[in-house]
Amino acid sequence: MLFSLPLNGVKSYGDFWNFYHLASLGQPFRDIWVEFPPLFPYLSRGIYLLVGGKEHAYIYLSVILFSFIQGCSLYVFQLLAEEIWSSEGGFERTLIYAMLVLGLFYGWTYFDPLAVFLMLLGLLSAIKSRASVAGGVLGLGALVKWFPILVIPSIWKWLDPRKALRLTITAVAVVAVIWGALFLIHPNLTRASLISQGAKGSWESVWAILDGNLHTGNFNPAADRNDPMTASLQAGNPALISPWLTLVVFAGIGLFLFWKAEVQSVEQLIAFSGVTLVLFFIWSPGYSPQWVLYLLPLVLLSFERSRSLLVSLVLLLTNLLEWPILLSRGYFQYLPGLIVLRTVLYLMVALLFIEPLFAGGAPQRESHQ
Repeated sequence: MLFSLPLNGVKSYGDFWNFYHLASLGQPFRDIWVEFPPLFPYLSRGIYLLVGGKEHAYIYLSVILFSFIQGCSLYVFQLLAEEIWSSEGGFERTLIYAMLVLGLFYGWTYFDPLAVFLMLLGLLSAIKSRASVAGGVLGLGALVKWFPILVIPSIWKWLDPRKALRLTITAVAVVAVIWGALFLIHPNLTRASLISQGAKGSWESVWAILDGNLHTGNFNPAADRNDPMTASLQAGNPALISPWLTLVVFAGIGLFLFWKAEVQSVEQLIAFSGVTLVLFFIWSPGYSPQWVLYLLPLVLLSFERSRSLLVSLVLLLTNLLEWPILLSRGYFQYLPGLIVLRTVLYLMVALLFIEPLFAGGAPQRESHQ
């Protein structure tokens, strides 16, 4: 597929054209601020230098790299699936996962596959009771995007407290060392990078509808990557309801589930991770359609085969309808209805994830301690 597409076809719906532009501006955190944690910006800059600044080579090499990473995710996914559904069932689900992501451009025109891989690898390491390894992997994942660390509460329900604490300390240490070093070396642009994502306002979420922000997650056109002061420029209307206020509500729901839910099997561990991610996505002031990549493997691991396939297809089609089908054609007037539909679907998926947490489970925990 890759080699049959012209360059414009490869980069049209994804963000590698933007990542190339950022890489061309200079070294991240030293010359420019970036809205992402540091691992990908440095990787992107390395690819840019490796290909001598040629855009087509940068995009093709990036697509090949993240396609390879998706292949690694398939392998880890199969190991997780076999823990729950046996060798035969695990292989079947891996084939389904492969078919769903093979032609899905979210996987090879964004860098989220790297964070998905580290999230799955962290879960697998925790299941095998390798607490330090899991903590290091999830810490690396948080240096790509913050989402992988959201599975840590479910791991606390699975491991004994000492191992869970060691895992958490390791993950926090990895994140703190890298960000701390950046703060010491480049304090202004590092601080700007940290606040930039939260400062730009709401987009493509129910909160964006309330705020009247019917746009994607682009930054204010006046933002200058070389000037740390512009990282806090609002891209749209200010929040009508403070995210900190809604965080109290969603954190309360999460704490209730953490207190009441049972996690005695690998299936329940995956389900708890899934509901945590869904709650975060609903709470988040912004949403991007490629985030469905984080939910797909958890859905396919958690439910009966027919249900998992149906839920996966509905989630995929809903996100594809948002981007690229409607928004790439400028049909922003349909965005509010689509956001409400997606939010309702995510609430339904959250209930499906919650169901096994209160249904008991096979006592597999002891074999992994």
